[in-house]
Amino acid sequence: MKSTSMLVLMGLVLSGALFGCASSMTGKEMVENPTPSKDFLLGPEDILEVVVWRNQDLSRQVVVRPDGMISMPLIGDVQAAGVTADQLSQRLAKRLLEFKENPAVSVSVKEVNSYNVFVLGEVTRPGKYQLKSYTTVLQAISMAGGFTPFASKNKLQVVRHTPNGNGGWKEVRLNMPYDDLLTGRSDPNHIVINSGDTIVVP
Repeated sequence: MKSTSMLVLMGLVLSGALFGCASSMTGKEMVENPTPSKDFLLGPEDILEVVVWRNQDLSRQVVVRPDGMISMPLIGDVQAAGVTADQLSQRLAKRLLEFKENPAVSVSVKEVNSYNVFVLGEVTRPGKYQLKSYTTVLQAISMAGGFTPFASKNKLQVVRHTPNGNGGWKEVRLNMPYDDLLTGRSDPNHIVINSGDTIVVP
């Protein structure tokens, strides 16, 4: 009974907030901001801290360039965009094997600048939004000022591009009815938006 009452109460609060100004609703009124996981894919303009154990000359802070590469001493350019920090650590260690014995490399994300999403259609302020932490569909709509009076809330879609297995990309459209998002019926793996996602509010 308590959980049902809480869901109803949260739905009422959130409904009002999404039709109002974005600044009137914090992440805690919907859900806590999810913590970026190890699956976060690096992208252009992200600032990384590369530490090579016992080698200060190779350890440094780097910025992912627009072409997705970073530059490192000895090994030159390395592809960073599209992989996780752990995967990049392994990639750097493998390249350094040519110059160092058993190099231990760690990569951490100091600043996220590549997490961009688009919110289009019947929202108050459609456009591109740069995010600093993992964000849900409802939080992104709130940032865009909430729904307009003409929004078809239960026809929300998230347009996402995923690898097709052949080196290319395929477009996937995820249906996100507003009522399902409020009540938790949506797939939890889809509620948090990915960098490059487009939220369409018809």
